[in-house]
Amino acid sequence: MITKPTKRSDEHIAKVFRWSLLVVALLGALVAVLVFVSGKDQPMAVREAVIEAPARQVEMPESSAPMLPFSDISDAAGIDFQHVTGAYGDKLLPETMGSGVAFFDYDQDGDQDLLFVNSNEWPDHAEGSGASSELYQNDGGGHFRKVTEEAGLKLSLYGMGVAIGDYDNDGWPDVFISALGENRLLHNDHGHFSDVTEAAGVAGLASDWSTSSTFFDMDNDGDLDLFVGNYVTWSRKIDLEIDFRLAGLGRAYGAPNHHTGAISRLYRNDDGHFTDITQSSGVAVIDKQSGRPVGKALGVMPFDVDRDGLTDLLVANDTVRKFLFHNLGDGHFEEIGSVEGIAYASNGKATGGMGIDAAYYLNNPDIGVAIGNFANEMTSFYATLDGLRPFVDEAAVSGLGAPTRLALTFAVLFMDADLDGWLDLFQANGHLESEIARVQPSQSYAQPPQLFWQCAEADCPRRFLLATQTGDLGKARLVGRGAAWADIDGDGDLDLAVSQNGRPGRLYRNDQQLGHHWLRVRLSDAEHRAIPGARVQLTANGVTQYRQVTRTHGYLSQSPLALTFGLGKADSVAGLLVIWPDGTKQRVNVVGVDKTVVIERSRS
Repeated sequence: MITKPTKRSDEHIAKVFRWSLLVVALLGALVAVLVFVSGKDQPMAVREAVIEAPARQVEMPESSAPMLPFSDISDAAGIDFQHVTGAYGDKLLPETMGSGVAFFDYDQDGDQDLLFVNSNEWPDHAEGSGASSELYQNDGGGHFRKVTEEAGLKLSLYGMGVAIGDYDNDGWPDVFISALGENRLLHNDHGHFSDVTEAAGVAGLASDWSTSSTFFDMDNDGDLDLFVGNYVTWSRKIDLEIDFRLAGLGRAYGAPNHHTGAISRLYRNDDGHFTDITQSSGVAVIDKQSGRPVGKALGVMPFDVDRDGLTDLLVANDTVRKFLFHNLGDGHFEEIGSVEGIAYASNGKATGGMGIDAAYYLNNPDIGVAIGNFANEMTSFYATLDGLRPFVDEAAVSGLGAPTRLALTFAVLFMDADLDGWLDLFQANGHLESEIARVQPSQSYAQPPQLFWQCAEADCPRRFLLATQTGDLGKARLVGRGAAWADIDGDGDLDLAVSQNGRPGRLYRNDQQLGHHWLRVRLSDAEHRAIPGARVQLTANGVTQYRQVTRTHGYLSQSPLALTFGLGKADSVAGLLVIWPDGTKQRVNVVGVDKTVVIERSRS
């Protein structure tokens, strides 16, 4: 693999080990294909297994991660969001799943505003007018004012996730909110939103439970199509009849393997009205033996895996195999997760997949796919090796394995926290059961978030090291669910918003003082439309970084489209190359650093 030069004596051994994993993965993929063809899906993993402490690890050198302090500025910044689950004692599964958060510039004034999605009270236990999602306007310096009502976003629904996209190409970002029940599409008219769900045709069914969703241009026709992940077939009656119980606690929140899967939906954008092409497109995955839907989608990541200019879809399913929908370019997708090595963990079992993110994490064409999993399941980290697929789960050798095994992880986000030019990984963690520690002492309801610093130096024991000097972030105990990053105060580094289940949303300002330079890149075409799927290569100080423009990251949430490149100590950019989705290449001369550059696609 092309990585930052090192002098480690064990580099060759590590590479041989990774290639041995590739051989195992190939054999595993062959077995998975045979299982898939026979119509027998992988048996679903059972949650709440007895939690055992991880095996004793070989002593490694002290972490060399730099100081990366994040300050909790939620109250000072004006963030007073409170998530409402509606829980009243019946232990209904939707009460555990939390909701998403999004950074986006809703008023087009140049800074990142903040939206927290809310769930709600149950109708027969509601008091007052019900809970609402909340929109906060950024003043440009990282201070926020609640503008929910004046912006027309006062909504009452059992909200889950959020996707941002200018579906009608009028230059203003619109908002799609997924929900338990019918979804909502809110059209942005110069900073004021109106409900256009019915006219656009994207409500879904009242019986749907929609989770992560994403706008993406599946056919490269210039408008945004919409994928909506659906979780399980759920009703209160079904939930109560299952009557899941946990020893020592009585009735508890049941695992999804007690519920039938659901079919996610794919909508093609036809001039602002959406056509449901789920059945004809190939995204409706049905178990051949039972005739039931396979998927239990919680996370979705649009990413051009094979770099053919067509955006593929990675889907994190809960307790069943993960999906990779390969875009065939004609409105059709082929599900190839088993063949490509991301369907199962390295032990051949499905995991409780939650959030998902993907990136060129090694600053070369190799892809890393991180998926947050349930407690006693380490974070999955599927990677290509030397540009070759299938993927191999490198969680254990990457350094993510042992530190994430006990955590119950929802959001995972790649971000360059220290602006050194190498992508780090953030995780938002938190359990489902408020009293889990009574019966599983190794577990806790509120859990610390984790920031893994990517180390590319010669003396690193692992690729990712758990950062221990992270200020308020390291001290926090959160019931974490959604998360998103953005530069809220214009200082270049990326700050974090985290949603909690049944608790207040949190805003963490990145206060690192390492003196690293940066460059932020925004892409558009002549009509000022964003270009999802485009790739950018930036070279500085002899290192080339690879990025892809994507809309959705993590769990139920969205971060800005602009690409933030950390430059470390480099005070100039040697080269910047944009590869547009149709393969056209455009070289750009960049003068200066520590700023945002807008690159418009050349007409030639």
